[in-house]
Amino acid sequence: MDSQDTQVLAAARRWAAAGHRFTLVTVARTWGSAPRPPGAWMALRDDGQVQGSVSGGCIETDLIDRLLAGDFTASAPFVVSYGVTQEEARRYGLPCGGRMELLIEPAPDLASLHLLGERLAAGQLVRRSVVVGQSGASIGAGSAGDALGWDGRTLTTLHGPAWRLLIVGAGQISSYLAQMAQALDYHVYICDPRSEYAAEWNVPGTTLVPGMPDDAVIALGLDPHSAVVALTHDPKLDDMVLLEALKSPAFYVGALGSRINNERRRERLLQYFDLSRAEVDRLHGPVGLPIGSRTPPEIAVSILAEMTAVKNGVRPVDGLLAAKASATVGCGVG
Repeated sequence: MDSQDTQVLAAARRWAAAGHRFTLVTVARTWGSAPRPPGAWMALRDDGQVQGSVSGGCIETDLIDRLLAGDFTASAPFVVSYGVTQEEARRYGLPCGGRMELLIEPAPDLASLHLLGERLAAGQLVRRSVVVGQSGASIGAGSAGDALGWDGRTLTTLHGPAWRLLIVGAGQISSYLAQMAQALDYHVYICDPRSEYAAEWNVPGTTLVPGMPDDAVIALGLDPHSAVVALTHDPKLDDMVLLEALKSPAFYVGALGSRINNERRRERLLQYFDLSRAEVDRLHGPVGLPIGSRTPPEIAVSILAEMTAVKNGVRPVDGLLAAKASATVGCGVG
């Protein structure tokens, strides 16, 4: 379950090893409603094969046609715009008068792509900068607070796990949640002091954090790009992580359990621990959106759906909120 960054890089490096030329295309800027956000990228092989996406529609088709027509034979990066007029917007499927500015790299620097791939494989966050009219690219260390930058000449993109997820509990739900979260570019950490669970954890790409859950929160130094989900169903462990996580800047803190159990948890946190009402109100419990989930993978989907909504500043529709408030069965998710 690789991220798009990894898929595009893997294809580009594979094509280069086979002797193919390829072009990289990155969304630099958008106006109005655009299908893909700035930073989305794709690779076009010299025979028209594609990996990745910048629009998911007709823009890719036009880019392929231009590639095959020989329009991308320059050596230095340049800019192409789509949707400048209403007619173009309709032609390329850009809604509401959307407009996109794309940076075209007709001859990407293979050494910098190889370095980027190595750093991503090591779980690092990486900044990549490309300058219009100048061959090559620079690679440097990124941080969670970095953002895409584009001034019309230099495009700086962020690659790798900009987001972090700490899962407490190494059970079956956690396994599905960890795999899906990695596909959304989260660096996943697992903490479970119960040896019988931790010993069986085997999800590639995740980091097993030793010790107790509250210590894990402190050790990781959670920031606004961090999420915490407690899934042990054991108050002794789940409450421990919540004590620290709810005081942290983490954008999302959730706990498994029915509505009744989560209300009792909130009462405990307020009555016995040094947490304010505002901090306790940050808890998402029952965790996840109420989508009727029952199986571990369905529960993982509901959790990631709610995390994504919170991350993107989207409020679930009233019907979902009402259904969540009345959830009383099972684990209280979906």
